[in-house]
Amino acid sequence: MQLIMAAASPFARKVRVLLRETDLLKDVQEVYVATSPFKSDPTAQAANPTGRIPSLTRPEGPALYDSRVITRYLDARIDAGLYPQAELWDVLTLEATGDAMMDSAVSISYETRLRPEHMISTDWIDAQWSKIIGGCDALQNNWMPHLNGPLTMAHISTACALGYLDLRHDVRNWRQGHDVLATWFASFAKRDSMVDTHFEG
Repeated sequence: MQLIMAAASPFARKVRVLLRETDLLKDVQEVYVATSPFKSDPTAQAANPTGRIPSLTRPEGPALYDSRVITRYLDARIDAGLYPQAELWDVLTLEATGDAMMDSAVSISYETRLRPEHMISTDWIDAQWSKIIGGCDALQNNWMPHLNGPLTMAHISTACALGYLDLRHDVRNWRQGHDVLATWFASFAKRDSMVDTHFEG
């Protein structure tokens, strides 16, 4: 199998962390591509008709794409337990929260890095940041008992979202007012799977 990915993608990092936490990395080759909203890499386009990353080629059928599809597939492949049935709806909700924060953070990155300066919308950026902070508020106020429990995809999605905020939007300081969440992340970020997939770019 091959994981088609970019080094700075928080969505790809979710899959990469899972591969290391489950010892599946030996079965999956990580293939780096250079892609942008303006032009998809041919390898990414071949695996996913929309050209988005990550995608996962597999021997038994067409490539899979969307990080949540890929992580569910890999988890089911070896019954890794990252989507425990007893907590499934909590895990899926938390994973969706992390993914939504990533969506907004990537959107801000595109707005500030790809648009001409005179076309940048500060209202759009502020609206996306408000969504991110809403996610941080919910994580700290409602979900710390889960995040302090056994590893699930909720932990991985949350950590990859916060890591991407540090990479691209550190100056905005998501930690302000989220001390408990920040303490949790500081500890989780020391896991070998997180250190080995530290963002580049």
